Amino acid sequence: VQLVESGGGLVQSGGSLILSCAASGSIFVINIMGWYRQAPGKQRELVAQFSSGGRTDYGDSVKGRFTISRDITKNMLYLQMSSLKPEDTAVYYCYAGDLLRNINSWGQGTQVTVSS
Repeated sequence: VQLVESGGGLVQSGGSLILSCAASGSIFVINIMGWYRQAPGKQRELVAQFSSGGRTDYGDSVKGRFTISRDITKNMLYLQMSSLKPEDTAVYYCYAGDLLRNINSWGQGTQVTVSS
């Protein structure tokens, strides 16, 4: 499955952004769909993801500020980000993973920059 992110940009601290991820195939059956981010000089980290059993996980630093959602009819994944902080500045990646279906896909990433 191919993933294409959009919606990144420059925003002031305290502002909001919505990221979108378009998948080339059905996301209904994919075990894991989520968002990760990587800041300069840091490791890629989980932002939010859906996984099997209806589970939703968020990284500790974004809990209460970010919301992950999906539209399976459109094969779209979203990340609504609010109360953004400069430390949220990173490249945000969409991810799809499913061992049984041999899916391990990353999007090209979209830059989010939060100015102070």
